[in-house]
Amino acid sequence: MLQKKFANTVVEIVQKDPFVTGLAVAGSWVGDELDEYSDLDLILVTEEKIAGTKERMMKYARSFGNLISAFTGEHVSEPRLLICLYDDPLLHVDIKFLTLPELEQRVEDPVILFERDNQLSTIIKSTNAKWPEPDLQWIEDRFWTWVHYACLKIGRGELMEACDFLAFLRQTVLSPLLQLKNNRRARGVRKVEKELSPADLENLKITFAEYKRKSIIKALDNSISIYRSLRRKIFPVEFLLQTLAEKICSD
Repeated sequence: MLQKKFANTVVEIVQKDPFVTGLAVAGSWVGDELDEYSDLDLILVTEEKIAGTKERMMKYARSFGNLISAFTGEHVSEPRLLICLYDDPLLHVDIKFLTLPELEQRVEDPVILFERDNQLSTIIKSTNAKWPEPDLQWIEDRFWTWVHYACLKIGRGELMEACDFLAFLRQTVLSPLLQLKNNRRARGVRKVEKELSPADLENLKITFAEYKRKSIIKALDNSISIYRSLRRKIFPVEFLLQTLAEKICSD
């Protein structure tokens, strides 16, 4: 598989660099889910901090292969990430530049490809990965005001923005909650076709709309119904409902 071939090449390169503490891989590789469409999520651990100095990050990236383009990950709130596109083979590779202490804070345990003196293994064994779970109260506190916002856009005739809002609800609220219901990690809409039950996937489909006012209203109503159903099923008893906002914004 081309991702593993590329990773093996990177291992050969970084082994010769005394400032590199180790190399690990995350993402689809961890769950043995790599396929021909997967990108490669590398974690490069160095003695001194590389992230924040783009030219140093780029220098490493260029040494790994035929780099077409690269940019840092501020748009996903991760400036330590360099998002790269390589040619020969054509491959999307994310490189996260960390120091050893930074490896302690992670969302999953990566697969170690190379390390010096078991330093990465020691960190991973002595600390725990923590996947970020949706904050249910945070969602409830915002959901009904978001619904009101969508209604304003529909009323004004801003149908394109209203359609985008429905996608936002799927990404931020509905899909993560459905994934929790299915005992899956909350990952937006990623791999929902495989990870949700058939019934839940069908529910998610009815939150899509045509570029028509009636269709958007129906999709919004469906989104509200699905949220209410999920709230009843998976939210804790002590949960604080925004009853007044719900009544005013959904009537």
